[in-house]
Amino acid sequence: KERNEFPIMSTAGAPKVLDPRRLNPNSIETERILSVLDETIAKLELSCLIPRIIGSLDRFADLLGPEITTTLLEYQELSKQMEHLLGTPEEEDPTKAEEQRGSLRLLEQHLKCSVRNILRLLTAIPSLCKALKYEVWAREPAAEAFIKAFREFRNFMLERLLTSPTKEEETVQLTEDISLRINKNTEIITALQADLAAAIRTRDEEIQNKDNIIKDLKNSMQVLDECCKNKILQVKWEGEKRQKEELQASQVRCARLQQDIQELEAQFKKLVLEHRASELALRKRKCRVEAEILNWIQMYDTDMAEKQAEFEKIHAAYSKEKAELSLLMEKHAVLLQEYSQIEEERRMYEEKKQQALEKLVIMTLAATRIQAFWRGYLIRAAFKPKKKKKKNGKSKSKGKDKKEKK
Repeated sequence: KERNEFPIMSTAGAPKVLDPRRLNPNSIETERILSVLDETIAKLELSCLIPRIIGSLDRFADLLGPEITTTLLEYQELSKQMEHLLGTPEEEDPTKAEEQRGSLRLLEQHLKCSVRNILRLLTAIPSLCKALKYEVWAREPAAEAFIKAFREFRNFMLERLLTSPTKEEETVQLTEDISLRINKNTEIITALQADLAAAIRTRDEEIQNKDNIIKDLKNSMQVLDECCKNKILQVKWEGEKRQKEELQASQVRCARLQQDIQELEAQFKKLVLEHRASELALRKRKCRVEAEILNWIQMYDTDMAEKQAEFEKIHAAYSKEKAELSLLMEKHAVLLQEYSQIEEERRMYEEKKQQALEKLVIMTLAATRIQAFWRGYLIRAAFKPKKKKKKNGKSKSKGKDKKEKK
C-alpha cells in the first residue's frame, strides 16, 4: 500500500498520484524492477536507522543479538576511523597523499562491506526490521531528501514502465505544445512588462504634478490660516461683548423667574391640601371595595368547593365508565380478531370452492372433447372399410374399360 501511493512527477512536470488500478505490473520484468527498487528503498530506510541504533545500542542489545551487535560495533569503529581520516588535512608530499587516499578508499570499501553485512543480517529478521521502523526517529534532512527522491524515481520508473509507446508520444507532443505556450506567454509577459513600465512612468509624472498642487495648496492654507486667526480674534471680542449683554439680561430674567417660583409654591401648597382631602375620601372608598371583594372571594370559594365535589363525583363515574369501556373495547378487539379470522377462513373456502368449480369445468370440457374425439374416431373407423371397397370396384371397372378399348 505504501508502495503504490507516492506522488510522482509526470512528463508535463505536474505532480500526480498514480491510479491504483494502473499499478498492476504487466510483465515479469516490470515486477522484478519494482521489487529491486522497493528493496533498495527499504535498505535505504534501514541504513538511515543504523546511526540511531548504534546510539541506543544498550537498549537494543537484547533485541539485536550478539552477531548484529558485533557488526554494528565494527561499523562504529570504521566510521570513527573514516571521520578521523576525513578530518586530517591532506599531506603536501605526493607519496604520502597517495597513501592517504589509498587508505581512505580501502576504509571506504570496508565500510560498504560492513553496511551490507548489517543490512543482510537485519533483513533476515523481518520482525526486527518492523520493530526498528516503528521506533520514532527523525532522519537526517539529507537522508530524508535522498529517500524521497528515490521514491519519486521509483514511481517515475513505474509510470514509464506502465506507459505505452503511443502514450509516451502523446506525452512528448503535449510537452512540446506546453513549451510553445510557455514561449508565447513569455512574449506576452515581456510586452505587458513594457506596458507596465510606461504606466509606472505616467503614474510618477501624475504624482509629481499632484505634489506640486499640494505645495500650492499648503501655501494657500498658510495664508488662510493667518486670515482665520484675525477673524477668530474679532469674533472672540464680539462674543465677549455679547456675553456681557446676555448676562445682564439673564439676571433680570432670573429675578422674574424667582417671583414666578414663589407664586407657584403657594399654588402647590394649596393644591396639596385639596388633594389630601380627596385622598382621604378615596381611601374610605377603597376600604369599602376591599371588604366587598373579600365577601365575593368567600362566595367564590364556597361555590368552587361545591363544584369541586360535584366534579370529583362525576370524575369517579367517568373513571368507572371508562374502565367498563376499556373492557368492552378489549372484548370488541377479541371479537374483531375472531371475526377477521372467520372472514379469512370463509374467503379461503370460497377461493378453494371457486378453484374446484373451475377445475370441474375444465375437466368437464376436457371429458366432452375426449368423448367427441372418441365418437369421431369410432365413426371414422366404421366408415373406413367401405371406402376401400369402393376404391377397389372403381379400379376393376377402369381395367375392364381399358381392355374393351384395346
